[in-house]
Amino acid sequence: MVRLRLAYAGMHPDRVASLRDRFGSIERVVAAIERRAIKVPERAREAVLVDAATRRRELSARGIAAVERAGLPPHLSELPDGPELLFVKGDLPVRPGVAVVGARRATSYGLRLARRYGYALAEAGWPVVSGLARGIDGAAHHGVLDAGGIGVAVLGSGIDVWYPAEHRQLGERLLAAGGAVVSEYPPGTPPVGWRFPPRNRIISGLAAVVVVVEATPTGGALITAKRALEQGREVFAVPGDVDRATSTGCNLLIRDGAVPVLDPDDLVEAASLVLGPARPQAALSVDTPVAGLIGTIGSTIDELALASGLSIAQIQEEVSRLELAGIVAREGDVVRKR
Repeated sequence: MVRLRLAYAGMHPDRVASLRDRFGSIERVVAAIERRAIKVPERAREAVLVDAATRRRELSARGIAAVERAGLPPHLSELPDGPELLFVKGDLPVRPGVAVVGARRATSYGLRLARRYGYALAEAGWPVVSGLARGIDGAAHHGVLDAGGIGVAVLGSGIDVWYPAEHRQLGERLLAAGGAVVSEYPPGTPPVGWRFPPRNRIISGLAAVVVVVEATPTGGALITAKRALEQGREVFAVPGDVDRATSTGCNLLIRDGAVPVLDPDDLVEAASLVLGPARPQAALSVDTPVAGLIGTIGSTIDELALASGLSIAQIQEEVSRLELAGIVAREGDVVRKR
């Protein structure tokens, strides 16, 4: 239980690993903090002094589990750089999944492709891991929900601190769908910049395959890809225009040996070579309420909203699900059944 106490010190994972190596064990690190042999802010020391049983009661009351290294899935716990402890909400899949990552400032093409990838991977029956960030991460999570699949969001803040704030509903929907939200930082931890690069090793560690959709040469997605390669994971990348900034990172990965993937079918086929045969989710039915309202010559979004009583945003989300499933197609403002 000393790992739980140490987690509340809020230290950088690299420093924790360094102190563990220096003192010989996590238990000795905690003891050194108690007697002030390790310099930490006083508030961090006071947080470490709180006993683990009290912390577990506090977490349990909020629906949060504290899972120490030995209790994590083996594909994560057995990594040399694996986390000592994860705070978990929801159900963490026991089998490795596919991580979909990319630029926050993604192009509309990248966002569409990431959503289609998330959908295809979830429909194939694999957990999809990402970071809940703006751009590619969020689009992939939306695709997972469209397919009714399992998604895992790895945060760079406390598990109760949604970042970005507008993705709170997205994270809560992942939980409601049977997925998980995880962090190695204790509740209440703010989303400070230095906390995000270390979480990338957890994203790749929970996956057997990492797919980079769009990335700049210095972005966080390439950090994830680098950690994935260090962990022995397969790295896939989407090729793009050579003069587009968000394609540069992917093109460089492919140049250096990453597997190029061209569309969702290509991705699923390549991933199945690593993860085994796909186990498709149940397909969406053409008889969903919104699909049933589409006339023989098609209907506009406004017409569907008026007929269903749903908001424009809800109709657009449902139409996107049906479009990804191949049930409908959009032609301008008109939605038609395929």
